[in-house]
Amino acid sequence: MADSNATVALNIGSQRISMAVFDTSKNGSLILKSYDSESIAADPALDAARISQTRVAIANLTQRLKVSKSKARYAISGQSVFTRFVKLPPLQDDNIEQLVTFEAQQHVPFPIDEVVWDYELIDNPVEKEVVIVAIKADALDEINDAVNESGLATAEVDVSPMAIYNAFRASYGEPAETVLLIDIGAKTSNLLYIEGKRFFTRSVSVGGAAVTSAIAKEYGVAFNDAEQQKVANGMVALGGGHTAQLDESVAALAGTIRNALTRLPSEITRTTNYYRSQHGGSAPQRIIIAGGGASLPYTLEFLQEKLNLPVEFFNPLQAISFGKGVNAEALKGEAHQMGELIGLGLRGVGKSSINIDLVPAVIEKARADQKRKPFLIGAAALLLLGVGGWAGMQHLAANKAEEKANAMKETQESLEPYNNSINSLLKKEDDLRKIATTYTDAERDHTYWYQLLTEVETAFGSDVVWVTDFEPLVGYNPIPEDTRGVNGRSVVKPDFVSVPYGTSCLADIQVEVPTKGKSKSKSRNQKTEAPTINAIRMRGFWLENPKSQTVVSDLLARLRAQPDKFTFMAPFNKEMVELKDEEILKVAVTGEGPEFGLPFEIDLPLARKIAIK
Repeated sequence: MADSNATVALNIGSQRISMAVFDTSKNGSLILKSYDSESIAADPALDAARISQTRVAIANLTQRLKVSKSKARYAISGQSVFTRFVKLPPLQDDNIEQLVTFEAQQHVPFPIDEVVWDYELIDNPVEKEVVIVAIKADALDEINDAVNESGLATAEVDVSPMAIYNAFRASYGEPAETVLLIDIGAKTSNLLYIEGKRFFTRSVSVGGAAVTSAIAKEYGVAFNDAEQQKVANGMVALGGGHTAQLDESVAALAGTIRNALTRLPSEITRTTNYYRSQHGGSAPQRIIIAGGGASLPYTLEFLQEKLNLPVEFFNPLQAISFGKGVNAEALKGEAHQMGELIGLGLRGVGKSSINIDLVPAVIEKARADQKRKPFLIGAAALLLLGVGGWAGMQHLAANKAEEKANAMKETQESLEPYNNSINSLLKKEDDLRKIATTYTDAERDHTYWYQLLTEVETAFGSDVVWVTDFEPLVGYNPIPEDTRGVNGRSVVKPDFVSVPYGTSCLADIQVEVPTKGKSKSKSRNQKTEAPTINAIRMRGFWLENPKSQTVVSDLLARLRAQPDKFTFMAPFNKEMVELKDEEILKVAVTGEGPEFGLPFEIDLPLARKIAIK
C-alpha cells in the first residue's frame, strides 16, 4: 500500500492504461515517485472485452507499483462523456447552481436522473460561461467497478481533456497567444483551445485506431498485425518527395498512414471555425501535440505542413520534480503521454484550474456516510451521557419541558394569523411562477427555431443545392437496437397548404403511455400524452457540379463542424455513437432523378427536444 500522503493517478485510455504515484514536497510541489503503463487491444471487434482487459491492466499496474488499497484519482477518455460549453445570463452567484442544473437538463441528451454530471465555471472576461460534463451512470459504474476490483479505492473521477488542461496550466502558465493542444488518442483526439484564462474542448473521432484500421484494410491483414506494422515500420509521409529515398514497402505504408490522418487537419479546421464563430475565440497561433498517436514518426511535421503553424510536443514534466529511482531522461520520450497523470496529481495537492468530479453512486453514498460518521459518534456519546444522568434529571426536565411547551403554544397561537397569510402568499407565488415558466419556455422554444434555421442557412449556403422541405418529426430514432432507421412522424399535416384559414396545420399526434401492470395492447383507457419534436427532416435538390453528389455531404459536414442546435451522437447498445452520413443522409446520384435536379433527404436529430404547444 502506498504512503497515505501519496497521490495515485490513473489514466484509463482506449488503448493505453498508465499509472503514476506522486508525493508532495515541503513547498507543496509534485514529486514523481513511480510510473508505469500497459497497453490493451484497440481492435473495434474486441470492444466487448475492453472492460475486462482494462481491469487486468489496472490490477497489474497496482501490483507493480505497490499501491493496493490506495485511493486513486482516475481520468476517463473524452469519448466516454458528453461535454457542452454553455453561456449563462448575467445572474448573481447564488443563482448559478439552479441555473446550471436547468441548462444541464436542456443540453444533456439523456434523462438527468440517469447520468452523473458535474460542471465548472470558465473564466471568460466577456460573459459567464460554464462547461457541463456528463456520463451515463451505468457506464461510469462499470468503469469504477473495474478500478475497485483491481485493488484500488476511488478518490475522484476526472475526464481526460480537463486533466491534461490542468497539466498545461501548471507547465505553461497563461500564454499570450491562443494555443491549440491536440491530444491524439487511440479512438479520438481531444482538441483544446487555450486562450488567456479561458478554454474550449471538443473530441473528434480520429485517432491511432483509425490509422491501424486503414492499414488493415489496405493490406488485407488482421487489426493486430496492422498495429504491429504501424509500430515497427510506420511513419507519416510528407510532401515534396519525402518517401522517395525509402524502401518501396515502407513508402507505401507511410502513404497509407498519411491518407488516414488527412481527416484530422480537416476536423481541426472545422472546430476552429466553430470556436471562432460560436464562442468568439481566436484562431490558434501555436500548436502543441500530445497523446500516444503523436508518437508516430513525422506526425509533428505532417501537422505543421497541413496547418501552416509552429508545432511542438507537449512537455508537462516541467511542472514536477523526480524522486529517487526515477529515470528522468528515460521519461522524456514519454512526456507527451503523461499530461493526464500530472493533471490528476495536481488535483491531489489542490493546484488544478478545473475540478470536475464525476462521482459514482457507490462513492457518493460512501462520502455521505463518512460525513455523517462524526455526528453519529457524537450522538452515541451524548446518548450514553444522557442515559447516565437521566434518572436524576427526569423530574426537573419534565417540569421545564412543560413550561416551555406552554410558552411555545402561546407563541404559536399569536403567530397563527401570520401563518395563514404567508401560506396564501406562497400559493400565489407558486401560481405566478407556473404562469411565468410557461411563457419563458414558449419564448425559449420560439427563439430556438430561429437559431436553428440560422445554423442551417449558414451551413447550406450553396448555388447548386436548395432546400424545398423542412419538416419537424416526433419519435425519430436513427439507430434503435431492434431495427435501424425509424423515420418518425411528421408534426405538419401533409395537406397543410390547403388547410382553411384559422385551422391548425399541426398533425394530431398522441403518444401512448404504457400503464403498469397491464398488457401493451391498445385499450379504450390507454393513456396518451403530447409528443415532443426530436428531429427535423430536410428535403431538396442538387444540380450537377464538379463535386457531384458529394456537395451535399460537404454541406452536412459544415453542420457537424458547428453542432449547436443538432446532435450527431445517438445512444446504441448503452453507449453514445457518432452518426454516420449514410445513417441520416439519402442522396440520389446521377441517373437516379429528373434532369433539372437530383433529390436528397437529411434527418437531423435535435440537441434538445421541443414541446408541441
